[in-house]
Formats: sequence, C-alpha cells, structure tokens
Amino acid sequence: MVTTLPCSLKSYNLQPGISYIGKLLHLADPTLPIGAYAHSNGVETYVQNGHIHNATTALQYVQDYLQYNVAYNDAAFVKLGYEAENIETLLQHDTFVSALKAAMEPRAASNKLAMRTIKIFNKLYDYPIMQAYEKAIVQQQASGHYTLTFGAYARAMDIPLYETLYAFYYNTLVSTVTNCVKLIPIGQLEGQHIIHNCTTLLADCIYTTIHLDNKLIGMCNTAFDIRCMQHERLYSRLYMS
Repeated sequence: MVTTLPCSLKSYNLQPGISYIGKLLHLADPTLPIGAYAHSNGVETYVQNGHIHNATTALQYVQDYLQYNVAYNDAAFVKLGYEAENIETLLQHDTFVSALKAAMEPRAASNKLAMRTIKIFNKLYDYPIMQAYEKAIVQQQASGHYTLTFGAYARAMDIPLYETLYAFYYNTLVSTVTNCVKLIPIGQLEGQHIIHNCTTLLADCIYTTIHLDNKLIGMCNTAFDIRCMQHERLYSRLYMS
C-alpha cells in the first residue's frame, strides 16, 4: 500500500507566523560555523581548580551560571538587542556591553562570534539595522557583540521574544553541559540528565530576563568573571576562554 505524503506545508494547517521556527532553528543552531564550540566561558578553570569534578557539581554549576549570571548578563543583552529600534540605540547597547564584559577572553569571544554571525546572515537577509551594525564594526565605531546580534536578528526575523530567549538559554545550557562532559569528563548520559534537570529552570530564567529592571543588567556573581580572567594563565587549555 502506497501512502501519499503531503507535498506542501500548507497541508499541515500550520498556524499563521509559524514560519519563523525555521529561522529560529537556523539562528540558534549549535553547529553554526562561528566557533562557539571553542569557548568554555570559565568552565575550564572551574574544572582545573576542582570546583567542578563530577555530574553533581556540574549540575550545580550550570544552574548557578544560568540563573545568577546569564539571566542578568548575556540573556539580558539579547533582550536589549531585540528591543533596539534603530542603529543608534544598538550602538549605545554595544558600548554598554563592552563595559560590562570585564574579562578579556569572553569579551573578545563575543566580538568574534558577532562578526561571524553577521557575515552569515547579512548575506542571507536584507536587514538595514544589521547592515549598519556591520559597517560600524568595520569602521571601529562599535565592538560587535554576539548577544546583541542574536537579539537583533531574531527581531528582524519576527521571532517572538520568549522563543528567542528560550533558544538562547537552551543553546547556552547545551554548550555548557557539553564543555563539562569533555573537561571533567562525565558520560554523555549524565550530560543529558543535567540538561533534563534544567529545563524547568529555563522558564524561570526567561521570566527573570523579560521582567528585569534595566538597572540590574550586568549584575552577576563576580566569581564567573574571575575564573575567565584566570583562564588566560592556565598551564594547559583546551578552550580559548
């Protein structure tokens, strides 16, 4: 018996606006060739100094990192990029983010990831604000930051803010767990358990970021920045940050 398959997505009666899902998956794809896999954001330091040494301590680290650092920093910067109405506002946010990223390695990583992301998507889409942002970076009028770029592209692609933040948080979660699996090391199954145990936390973190008072942006546990600074002088390194 031969089953005839639908020849068009219209056959599935998809809801209006659902087409943004493909764009979101592309933007948040962890295999996007921008080099994000090469950065641990301080995890390598925590592993070498013994603070992260098994699945239990890895889970605690990931939970703390998401709710006490990312919620007030990188995710908040994504929201700033998303809400920027024009290039002038985006450039102001760019200066703000540069000032808040105290550690050299994650700041440099943010710059590189931003430019590589822009090179991919500016060739695929006609987004004037991002074209202007790329020009400002090339002319050294801006540093360029991945989080702002992520948020601005999501807005331009008509992706809702909640979905944008969920994708960003999930990407951060998976990347951090992958780093722990490689560095500790722990088993892949243990890594999947950590991801599963953090899924409820993501919703809480997103709520925090969406309703965050702008005066609190940049607030974090300074230990994360210190570990990133110490990473520059580790005896051996697998990651760039």
